[in-house]
Amino acid sequence: MIIKKKIFYKKRIDHLLFVLLIFGFTTHINAFTYFQEDTVNYNEYNGYILDKETNRPLISVTITVDNTNISTITNDEGEFLLKVPKDMASGKIVISHLGYLDKIIPLSDFGEKKLKIKLDVSITELGEVNIGPKDPEALIRAVLKKKGTNYINDNTIMTAFYRETIKKRRTYVSLSEAVVDVYKNPYESPKTDVIKLFKARKSADYKKLDTLTLKLQGGPTSTLYIDVMKNPEILFTENMTDTYIFTFDKSTKINNKDIYVLKFKQRSHIKEPLYFGKLYIDSETLAMTKAIYSLNMEDKEEVSRMFVRKKPRNAKVQPTQASYNIDYRQKNGKWYYGYGRIDLTVKINWKKKLFNSVYKLNVEMAITDWKKNIDNQTIKPKDRLKSSVVISDEASGFSDPKFWGEYNVIEPEKSIESAIRKIQRQLRKLN
Repeated sequence: MIIKKKIFYKKRIDHLLFVLLIFGFTTHINAFTYFQEDTVNYNEYNGYILDKETNRPLISVTITVDNTNISTITNDEGEFLLKVPKDMASGKIVISHLGYLDKIIPLSDFGEKKLKIKLDVSITELGEVNIGPKDPEALIRAVLKKKGTNYINDNTIMTAFYRETIKKRRTYVSLSEAVVDVYKNPYESPKTDVIKLFKARKSADYKKLDTLTLKLQGGPTSTLYIDVMKNPEILFTENMTDTYIFTFDKSTKINNKDIYVLKFKQRSHIKEPLYFGKLYIDSETLAMTKAIYSLNMEDKEEVSRMFVRKKPRNAKVQPTQASYNIDYRQKNGKWYYGYGRIDLTVKINWKKKLFNSVYKLNVEMAITDWKKNIDNQTIKPKDRLKSSVVISDEASGFSDPKFWGEYNVIEPEKSIESAIRKIQRQLRKLN
């Protein structure tokens, strides 16, 4: 019986985590030319989202054009750029973030300079949980039971922006970005969501990779799989209460709604690497609005086997951190996948070398627009992005600043902008 459980845990984790690849040395940078259309049918709105009291930039804040599905999020510096069709110039944006009061801003408030928008902290105290005598296990079971009611159960086609980066300590050595179409199945459907790559670009400075090419397998499919309400086998199984301990944390607000916060961690007798984190649950509908969780890294050898597919014999590769973040958004009373992020830190120790190498890998995907798939359009198998894809192998170079055109993207941080400028200088030298 113990052996069966162990196999089950390992299978469940292997399906969740994208895989780290280490191959032989390469030194090329691809480049291409992209021709921007002369007619621009959108306006750009640029700003910062800050905490009103501390002026601290707020990360992963959702900015949505009111009464539409057009949206974006802030980057790690609190900055955003939103592209809106010109015929919506008289509209408004809705800004929402966990623990803060929603804010509505007319698009007419934006000018030539970046608009600074400050959010007020939301203070709330919720009463006792009403579904039982302070029973967190009953709460999470109620969340799963109401999945069909709370989440979109239509076929949808979503436009999403995806970015993955690899940094050696503080320096970017690889950067890939893509716009993809996500054909998402209803939340109660057992069918797997599929992705079609629309356009992508990449760069890599392999000279900083210790004569190795370090790549990620999975790409956008990994950020889709962490949708724990679509793929509950990640955390929520029939025997989840035998595996995890659930407890209540201090409540909060999101979208001006009261939110229960449920903490979880694996039980002490479970030795396989599982997860710990927090689940954010709407107190009225019992819909999960957000999940933040990390992998238990205590069993270093098992964690390494989970992540590493190939490596040189003279290197020991050890993941030291793996964390996951999933945000849901609401439209007409139904919740849907809005943003997913995975962060991984890897340490490489070399035989006969005094110093090790530390890499930080990040992947994130934000839904920027979506519509119901009324005609049940499908993607041909040959056009589907496979879960084994290495997105940087599918992309071209960074040669045009207007590459994305009208598509909304996550605004790059200053460090990424600096890396892109450096790449462009290298391309000019090559040409």
